[in-house]
Amino acid sequence: MNMFMTKKLVHILSVAAVGLAAAVTTHAQPSIPAEYKTGGFAIGCQSYSFKNFTIFEAIEKAAQTGGKTIEFFSKQKLSKEQPDVIFNHDSPEDVVAKVKAKLAQHKIKAVNYGVIPIPADEAGARKIFEFAKKMGMRALTTESTESLDTIEKLVKEYDIAVGYHNHPRKEKNPEYKVWDPNYIAELVKGRDPRIGSAADTGHWVRSGLKPVECLRILKGRIISAHLKDLNQMGPDAHDVPYGTGVADIKGCLDELKAQGFQGNISIEYEYNWDNNVPEITQCIDFVRQYGGGK
Repeated sequence: MNMFMTKKLVHILSVAAVGLAAAVTTHAQPSIPAEYKTGGFAIGCQSYSFKNFTIFEAIEKAAQTGGKTIEFFSKQKLSKEQPDVIFNHDSPEDVVAKVKAKLAQHKIKAVNYGVIPIPADEAGARKIFEFAKKMGMRALTTESTESLDTIEKLVKEYDIAVGYHNHPRKEKNPEYKVWDPNYIAELVKGRDPRIGSAADTGHWVRSGLKPVECLRILKGRIISAHLKDLNQMGPDAHDVPYGTGVADIKGCLDELKAQGFQGNISIEYEYNWDNNVPEITQCIDFVRQYGGGK
């Protein structure tokens, strides 16, 4: 092979390698910087844990727990000074700027938004993706299975992942299927890898399912998690600090770690609503100790 042919082959292989790397990067789930991780996981609060307070107060409380990330929901008031202003994807630029400044003040990263209905209408869905991009979020959380085609198109365009959340099974509504991890696994099969599950372990427990087994069913498709430990199996259970309930939180962390999970873990603590910071702090500490105190 002459020198010209050798150089040409090297060039072709180099281009192919770059193209392959770009393809892998393009289709991988977005990552969260290591500085926002505790115990090896990007763990923080779902602001719904503080639904009785404002967004500003939720950010302050999230910082008090020792977490470094936050997931917002769409119906929370902005601040005590502006109690009539709701922070969500319809917020004007000045409100978005105030929230971003508050996050920066407390060194908290917004990583997710939900559970939010995402319409099949592209213009309506795009507004939500634009908001997530503006906030620097990694993912969205939804239950809008009917919008999957639109979601996949925008996931590819924005490089923002989408996880399908599960509430408990509804005996009187057999059409509600997202409670079942097998349904979600089949729903996202063959779809962009940035589409998967926003795994709520507490609602699996309320549905009579074992969280570790559910996580295994969804292997490679877990976008984010509402990691919860509950006091008992069944619909009447309530949140308790990690490691004190029936959800096998250590087993869940082991499984997520084994899967190479890169998403956020949000503590959505739906108990002791007015004073749950100490219990959420216990959850954060559990994960910190799991990771060797880091």
